[in-house]
Amino acid sequence: MVSKMLELGEQPYTEADAEWDAFVAAHPHGSLLQTTNWARLKNRFGWTSQRVWMRRDNRLVAGAQVLFRSVALGVVKMGYVPHGPLVDWGDAEQVDVLFNQIDQAAYRRGAGMLKIEPRLWQDEMPAATWEALYRRHGCVPSPDTIQPPRTIVIDLRPSEEDILAAMKQKTRYNIRLAEKKGVTVRQGTAADLSAFNWLMQATGRRDSFGIHQPEYYRAAYEIFAPEHAALWLAEYEGRPLAGVMVFTWGESAAYLYGASSDEERQRMPAYAAQWAGIRWAKARGCTSYDLWGIPDAEEAELEAGFTDRQEGLWPVYRFKRGFGGEVRRTVGAADRVYNGLLHRLYTWRRGR
Repeated sequence: MVSKMLELGEQPYTEADAEWDAFVAAHPHGSLLQTTNWARLKNRFGWTSQRVWMRRDNRLVAGAQVLFRSVALGVVKMGYVPHGPLVDWGDAEQVDVLFNQIDQAAYRRGAGMLKIEPRLWQDEMPAATWEALYRRHGCVPSPDTIQPPRTIVIDLRPSEEDILAAMKQKTRYNIRLAEKKGVTVRQGTAADLSAFNWLMQATGRRDSFGIHQPEYYRAAYEIFAPEHAALWLAEYEGRPLAGVMVFTWGESAAYLYGASSDEERQRMPAYAAQWAGIRWAKARGCTSYDLWGIPDAEEAELEAGFTDRQEGLWPVYRFKRGFGGEVRRTVGAADRVYNGLLHRLYTWRRGR
C-alpha cells in the first residue's frame, strides 16, 4: 500500500486531479466538498489545501482533501476534512495509515487540531458505533460541526410526476401557482451573478443569517459551471425574484445557495426556481438531490416546531420540507487534537 500527499493551489487541472475527482465521484461517501474544484474555491478565500491518498495495486483506495486555516482570533491553525476522509472505516490498517498521512500534513502546516466530518449517515452507522470507531483511531467527540449534519435528500430516480406527487400538497400547488401567476424560470449565466448577489443580500437581511461576499458566489460559479453547477432564476416581467445555485458531482446534486426578493412573494418564485434545479439535476443523471441543511432535531421535533420557530434554520426547514425527500443525519464531527490548549481555545471561541 502506497500513500502520498500533494499541496493544492491554482495550478492547472492535471491527470492526478482527474483521477482523484473520479475516485470521489465513485466513492459511496464521496462529496462535492472533496473535489479539486472545492479546494480551489476555498483557496481563494483564506484556506490552503493539501490532499493525501493511498494506493493499492496502483489504484486509489482511500484519501482526504484537507483544508487549513487560522481560526479563533487567528491564534489556532486548524485542519478540516469536509465530508471526509474517504476510507474504508472497517479496515483498521487503512484508517491508521491514512490518519498518519493526515497527521503529517497537519504537523507541516502547524495545525493545533483537525476536524473531520465524514458523509456517513447515522442510519448506516449508529452514533455509538461511530464514537467507538473514531476513539479507536485517536479522535475525540466534537459537538461543533461546520457543515449542517442534518438534511433532506430527495430521491431523483422516480419520474418527475412521481417526484411531484411525493411533495407536500401545498408545495406542489405553489410550483404550479408560480407558473399561473406569470413567473418564468431560466438558466442564468455569469452576467446574472450580480442579480443573484442582490437576492442573497435581500435574503440575508430578511432572515438574519450570514451570507458570503459577492466574490465568493461568483468564484463558485466560475469554477464549477457549466459542467458541475447551474444558476436558475425565477423572474416576473423580467425582474429576478428568486434564484438557486445547484451543484452536481457523480450521481449526487446539492442545493447550496438560494435567495429570494422581498417583492412579489405571493407569486411563489422560490418554489419555481427550486423545482427547476431539481429537474436539471435529474436530467443530468443525478439520483439524489441534497437540500443541504435543516435544524439538527429529530423529525418529530421538526414537525412539531416548524410552524412557530423562527430562529436559525427553522424557516428554511419550513420551505424545504415541502419538497418531500427523506430527513437524514450524518454521524457528525470528531476532532484530532495536536495541542490541547489550542483546541480548548477553539472550542471556547466556537461556543461563544
